[in-house]
Amino acid sequence: MKPILFMVLCTVFTYTYSQDINFYKNAKGDTHICGEFNLDYLEHDSIYSRWFKKNYSEFKLPNKRLKLKSKLKKTTVDIYLGTWCGDSKKWVPQFVKLWDELGLKRSQLRFIGLYNDDERYKTSPDGEEKGQQIHRVPAFIFKSNNIEYARIVESPKNDLITDIAQIALGFPSKPNYEGANYLFELFDTVSLDSLNETFNLHYKTLRRKTQQSKELNTLGYVLLRSKRNKEALFCFELNTYLFKYDPNVYDSFGEALALNGEHLKALNMYKKVLALDPENKNAKTQIKTLEALTTF
Repeated sequence: MKPILFMVLCTVFTYTYSQDINFYKNAKGDTHICGEFNLDYLEHDSIYSRWFKKNYSEFKLPNKRLKLKSKLKKTTVDIYLGTWCGDSKKWVPQFVKLWDELGLKRSQLRFIGLYNDDERYKTSPDGEEKGQQIHRVPAFIFKSNNIEYARIVESPKNDLITDIAQIALGFPSKPNYEGANYLFELFDTVSLDSLNETFNLHYKTLRRKTQQSKELNTLGYVLLRSKRNKEALFCFELNTYLFKYDPNVYDSFGEALALNGEHLKALNMYKKVLALDPENKNAKTQIKTLEALTTF
């Protein structure tokens, strides 16, 4: 091949590649995928293929052939993931391998990469995640005629094969993070005024559904980065009632209050952090800053 022709072909390939997929660099300088993309990038790109191929090949399937194809052949699955996320790196390749083993088409799968930086946390360039209640990744959303009927959030409830079988047979397990899922659905269906009026009811419900403080904490930051500040504040405040001895819930609530311009309330939250964790450096720094803003 002549050198000039080779250079032209390389230029065309690079241009096509950049047009097909969106990339961004995080604070560490690592390159990640954002937005909708083709599975080929995970399989063949030098950055992502290392973990994709490894976890695909190491996932062991039962010797007995699984007969679920007929139950899932009209299903599509939207897969929200982070190429920066350990759970995504583990479960997405395994899911694809199981899908292949079932004899289903990869064209039934849709892949959307999400950001993980502070300003765009778990969002995508074109907003595919809006209205989908995404707070943990990976999230596998199973649809029939474009209507969701099941999902797997972050990791299987049982194991991947069992979860897929239950979905195929019409008896899906409830996905992980019941508390966050419950609250996210409320935000999409009930006004915030109504939620405030029935605060105690939701508190009692979430006491049963929420296992760890990080569950609502993560949801709060997803809402905050999506500019849903009032809902984020509701979520963070609720978390302080559920986990009142965890300094981090007050730290997060204080951060959200400060970003919302409620400096005095934020100051009180950081003081609660110090009461529980006297050596907390971030709380000490924030208190100094907020005291300067609230001193007249």
